[in-house]
Amino acid sequence: MERVPVKSSNIRSVGYEAETRTLEVEFNDNSVFHYFNLSPLMHASLMQADSKGSYLSERVKNRYRCKKIK
Repeated sequence: MERVPVKSSNIRSVGYEAETRTLEVEFNDNSVFHYFNLSPLMHASLMQADSKGSYLSERVKNRYRCKKIK
């Protein structure tokens, strides 16, 4: 999955695959997580958020199934 760099204090890049509704997040510590069953609207909202870390923490983490892949 291709990721795009983002401006964030703790997130390095974000990718999204609409077919599988999978969000991929690379953090500044080099860890990478997949978050499953996120709508395209959620991805778009994350990318438009002023604070991507806060958005992820408040609206995605602990609400969607995830898997650490790196």
